[in-house]
Amino acid sequence: MATHHGHTPDGQNDETRPVAAGRLIAFVDAAIAIALTLLALDLPVPAGDTTGAMLRSASDHSKEYLAFALSFVVIAAHWRAHHEIFRYVRSLSSRLTSLTLAWLFMQVLMPFATRVITADGAFPPRFSFYAIVQVLASTLIALMIREIRREHLYHTDVPPRAFAQNRVRSICLAAVFGVSVPVSFLTTSTGAYLCWLTAPLVLTVAQRVQNRAPARD
Repeated sequence: MATHHGHTPDGQNDETRPVAAGRLIAFVDAAIAIALTLLALDLPVPAGDTTGAMLRSASDHSKEYLAFALSFVVIAAHWRAHHEIFRYVRSLSSRLTSLTLAWLFMQVLMPFATRVITADGAFPPRFSFYAIVQVLASTLIALMIREIRREHLYHTDVPPRAFAQNRVRSICLAAVFGVSVPVSFLTTSTGAYLCWLTAPLVLTVAQRVQNRAPARD
């Protein structure tokens, strides 16, 4: 008996759907690996003829090393969110693919944004550029989740809160980074960075509120 294949996004049939999703995931993983590698390539190498000189040189570049660590954690967090979402994706739509590529553009842009934030010059514009990249990346994750749910691009056995948790997390991160932009123009650099340090607290509060709310599909 012939099996009838229902309509699927972009004309994909049951055989090509997982292949297309798998290819996109593999492409994302490769691009993320390149972005992380570029972060390391930009690190300044300590110089000096003595141990003391080497340590002083490393200390002089401490902001570059801290920025590297921050960006590594941020890119890894964005990749993890994307991975957690796409583990449940069974097929793609053209919009989902476009959103993923736009999100990937933000990840590839991260090494440049890291150089910008550690460069010399006016702090607010440099800080804001980095923060806006994070806002856009987090917002794109939320939009991807919306597209996946709206077009039913996920498997039927997805846990009820699988997408909701990632959506709330992305919205919270976009809000934290977004608020830090005007703060950077109104306060010192320390005040602007302190905004970012509130992210774990904001995420914890949002998670608790969400856990108390009834689960919805």
